[in-house]
Amino acid sequence: MVAQGTAVVSLGSDTGGSVRQPASFCGVVGITPTYGRVSRYGLTAFASSLDHIGPFARSVKDAAILLGAIAGHDAHDATSAAAPVPDYAAQLDGNVKGLKLGLPREYMKDLTGESHDLLRKAVQTLGYLGCEVREISLPATDSAIAAYYIVATAEASSNLARYDGVRYTTRAAADTLAGMYRQTRGEGFGAECKRRIMLGTYVLSHGYYDAYYLKAQKVRALIARDFARAFEQVDAIVAPVSPFPAF
Repeated sequence: MVAQGTAVVSLGSDTGGSVRQPASFCGVVGITPTYGRVSRYGLTAFASSLDHIGPFARSVKDAAILLGAIAGHDAHDATSAAAPVPDYAAQLDGNVKGLKLGLPREYMKDLTGESHDLLRKAVQTLGYLGCEVREISLPATDSAIAAYYIVATAEASSNLARYDGVRYTTRAAADTLAGMYRQTRGEGFGAECKRRIMLGTYVLSHGYYDAYYLKAQKVRALIARDFARAFEQVDAIVAPVSPFPAF
């Protein structure tokens, strides 16, 4: 709706790219804020350590104004940060001269022709505006998707267990308690949701927790370390949202 102009701005929930990717594919601005910057109160939790709320807009200024409106501490969300909210829109003076930008080599290797060309043109433009662009490395990148699928599905399995017809959601008719659980979840969850719950339950089960979930958490720590080290060298990282154009 934002892309076609029937809405000025909108909000989305992003766990593994669901604000960033559609924004990129539709040619609008999307922001996935730092974890804790925006309250998630009211959001149905999928993966609690990965879920974010972020704005969609047709311009950077509109996105900045909306982010400023929704950011800040919320007593209903213990994970929301109490850090002060700056005036994001006021900082959009267009001056990027002197910024050090990192271009991760791991993100560039699988780009298709069109995506590669567009990113290179953007980097050239930033260079003309006075940015210093340097190549950086994020070596744990290749493990990111595998770690994401384990962490996200494990947390989904835990979060969605509450939707059993007793505590949350509508209740399916059945003769027994176990039957009611089965019927409620069978009717309420779609095929993809069920697959994710089953995978998450498996990686959290006895005998597999250390082999999968704990290992994925360690990999996530390595990925975070890569970014922390990168930001010791650069002010921002330039990267494609997707290695290929919109479907």
